[in-house]
Amino acid sequence: MAELTRKGLGGFLARQGILVAFAVFMIAFAVANPRFIDIDNVFGVIRSSAILGVMALGVTFVVIGGNLDLSVGSMMSFSTIVVLDLHDKIGPTLAIPSMFLMTMALGAFIGILVGYLKLNSLIVTLGMLSAIHGLTLTYSGGKNMDIADKEGTWFAVFGQGGIAGVPMPILMFAALAIILSIILSRTPFGRKVYAVGGNGVAATFSGIPRARVVFMTYLMSSFCVATAGLIQASRSMGSQNTVGQGMELEVLAAVILGGASLLGGAGTIFKTVIGVLILGFIQNGLLLLGLAFYAQYVVTWIIIILAVWLDIAAKRGGLWSRIA
Repeated sequence: MAELTRKGLGGFLARQGILVAFAVFMIAFAVANPRFIDIDNVFGVIRSSAILGVMALGVTFVVIGGNLDLSVGSMMSFSTIVVLDLHDKIGPTLAIPSMFLMTMALGAFIGILVGYLKLNSLIVTLGMLSAIHGLTLTYSGGKNMDIADKEGTWFAVFGQGGIAGVPMPILMFAALAIILSIILSRTPFGRKVYAVGGNGVAATFSGIPRARVVFMTYLMSSFCVATAGLIQASRSMGSQNTVGQGMELEVLAAVILGGASLLGGAGTIFKTVIGVLILGFIQNGLLLLGLAFYAQYVVTWIIIILAVWLDIAAKRGGLWSRIA
């Protein structure tokens, strides 16, 4: 009975441990600082997490499909700089679709390398991280970008506008989450993504075009990155050319925290949203407690390690290896 109880507790913590930890964090932060549960603070956290969240939605498709995408941070910097630069040259009406096309072209290139040429996604996207960063610096001439007439353009609506008191970034994040959730859970393409991630060889023998599915996941990821870049550019109306640097780790942490398996074939959009909020509220709580912002990087690393441990533990049915 005791052994069964230990296994049951270990299995429960392996499956739901991160939610238990999140609940403990939330209660502890609320007790330590009542401002933590203030409605303005809650909205502020969700709004600031929207950019990360939008990127994480696209990466969820990639991870469920059995691959990784470490290029999203650099790609977000690229999309932000491009749309800001084109805004003053051709106007926002043409700048936005042009930026989306250019960003999705990068995603398509990665999709070809990983999907059709079957190159390792970790190596490809790690290389593209540096390549896109170099492309961004080359495009901008190493300079930051700013919109010349910040008061005379409607471009600010995406990052600073709102409807019925709800900030536009939150609305865009929510709308995209709903649409992609429907695509992933209720369409043939979504089932193919799960099949390819679960067992690529079996999916191929079942007649599923594995290369095309992988290609489409990277295309969707780049679309989400372009959307995040649009929100970022509209919110600040100017940007450094390294604005997305390091975000790839936070995005991956949020996706894995949400339950998507690094081995592929498991995960949901809803749980990714939960993972994004977990990261956002924990970081906000640490700031309210007076921790320096750079301490968040250490906390993010700890969360990633914890999430990977729980992911592996869920597969073997316990927190500890039976072999060790």
